[in-house]
Amino acid sequence: QVQLVESGGGLVQAGGSLRLSCAASGRTFSNYVMGWFRQAPGKEREFVAAITRSGGITNYADPVKGRFTISRDNAKNTVYLQMNSLKPEDTAVYYCAASQGLRSTPVGYDSWGQGTQVTVSS
Repeated sequence: QVQLVESGGGLVQAGGSLRLSCAASGRTFSNYVMGWFRQAPGKEREFVAAITRSGGITNYADPVKGRFTISRDNAKNTVYLQMNSLKPEDTAVYYCAASQGLRSTPVGYDSWGQGTQVTVSS
């Protein structure tokens, strides 16, 4: 498995931006499809975005389309989530995860980071 560490979370006002990073170690990062998920209190973990090994294909959940951008730098073993026009409903713990396939559910993601808190105030 690959080890993942997220960073970049914090408190931001509605309409603001944050960029999350997820640094990978332990295995060849470019062998993995990478995804971002989030979990708000009392809710199930939900898909946010995913990106293929080369970065050529991305997939987004409807609530974040047009506002969030997933990208990766295989030379730096890092995947990013640029979040713009943030809304209070984006408040959650954000997790990155690694998979062998492009999936939009947590099932099939084998490695997970510890999460980073994002709080959007109104």
